[in-house]
Amino acid sequence: MELLNKQMTKPVERPVKVAQFGEGNFLRAFVDYMIDIANEKGLFDGSIVLIRPIGFGNMDQMFKDQDCQYTLQLRGRVDGEPYVETRQITSVKDIVSPFGNYEDYINVAKIDTLRFVVSNTTEAGIVFNEEDKFEEKLNITFPAKLTQFLLTRYETFNGAADKGLVMLPVELIDDNGIELKKCVMKYIDLWNLDAGFKNWVDTACIFTSTLVDRIVTGYPRNDAEKIWNELGYKDNILDTAEPFALWVIESEKDISGEWPMDKALEGKTGMNVIFTDNQKPYKQRKVRILNGAHTSFVLASYLKGNDYVNQSMQDPIMKDFMLKTIHEEVIPTLTLPKQDLEDFANAVVDRFNNPFIQHALLAIALNSVSKWKARCLPSFLGYVEKFGKLPEHLTFSIASLMAFYSSTDLNDGVLKGKRGADVYDIKDDKAVLEFFAENSAKETREFVHAYLSNEAFHGQDLTKVAGLEDKVTEYLDVIRTEGMKKALEKYFA
Repeated sequence: MELLNKQMTKPVERPVKVAQFGEGNFLRAFVDYMIDIANEKGLFDGSIVLIRPIGFGNMDQMFKDQDCQYTLQLRGRVDGEPYVETRQITSVKDIVSPFGNYEDYINVAKIDTLRFVVSNTTEAGIVFNEEDKFEEKLNITFPAKLTQFLLTRYETFNGAADKGLVMLPVELIDDNGIELKKCVMKYIDLWNLDAGFKNWVDTACIFTSTLVDRIVTGYPRNDAEKIWNELGYKDNILDTAEPFALWVIESEKDISGEWPMDKALEGKTGMNVIFTDNQKPYKQRKVRILNGAHTSFVLASYLKGNDYVNQSMQDPIMKDFMLKTIHEEVIPTLTLPKQDLEDFANAVVDRFNNPFIQHALLAIALNSVSKWKARCLPSFLGYVEKFGKLPEHLTFSIASLMAFYSSTDLNDGVLKGKRGADVYDIKDDKAVLEFFAENSAKETREFVHAYLSNEAFHGQDLTKVAGLEDKVTEYLDVIRTEGMKKALEKYFA
């Protein structure tokens, strides 16, 4: 079977507009996909050069063997219906590595048509290290590499303002663009670089902060050959992802005209690019609805007998529990327009019901105490403040968490829980595990009081919330005596 190549895809030759630090599955299934569609629609007319930002690993040859052409398959549900989209991505022109040929890499900064820098160097990538030295070419952080990259461009074009670049980091940290710019500015000072260069970075370059959301499942090892046979060619860098995609781009200057990815995705249900001067409401929406839904129902669902998210969505009680948590208890506490929130929530249901993604409940259960505080507590308190009563489902999720964590068997940093005859690992911070090992065997009310009053877990004493201690005690008593299945049926069937 022939390997995918340019003879098959017949890509249009386009000027290089994007330098992409990161060749991994996520960027290829997210950014490069959007650029490919924008090119096809005549909105962008630009190609990408991939830059491998780390020294280990070597996919360069695999890309070159396929002329940087690859296939992306989106698999899941859209508007409740099965959805599969297969696209040959032709937007990537080349791949370079500072570790392979430094000159090829740094020459990308000298390309006249270059305008954008995309990066995904993991959450640990945007850091400042005062030990980084200017003369180092390889063993330095990504922001240090970017500083050198920008300096090369500044010097090549004599500080021309129209040669500034737009940074689009997608690393999963708060205010990623702001933090990236801070690091670059620190390196300019550390290395005593030209004041004119510092001013050029500050005024001619744009550092956006972005929020991204798409589950990328990557190379489908179990059914790659089946897909190759369907496609009629071999693709060693085949990528897969869910259909849903969200990219919120916060910028002081409007870049939507030259980065028209929102228009590229028009008509594609469940995919959206949003330009804003404040991404925080969108992050709040994602954390409270998507992540909050996960955290609020997965522990109860696991104890009821389910193992995966999509399996839980086939369970009528669990699906109804999740929907009512989102629509009746979370959405009323958020600030974005209700229709926007409802549309996002409906997309979440499709994502949870994706038959191509087996998302294990135990994987989501990791560090649930801190996750509940970050994802569910704001909705819980917002609901109490707005309606003057307890939100039933979020309150029940506290009892579910306590039931899930109930164990005195703590060894080697892992607490062992039991679901019938099954034993499962409970993984969390040491202090959390020690608390449950010491308290979960106590009488229910004493256990509940100890947990709710633990300010280290919640940032406040939750026993002060009217009626909460009594209600959690009631729920947990029923779970303990009758089991999770009967408890859910008693209160929510």
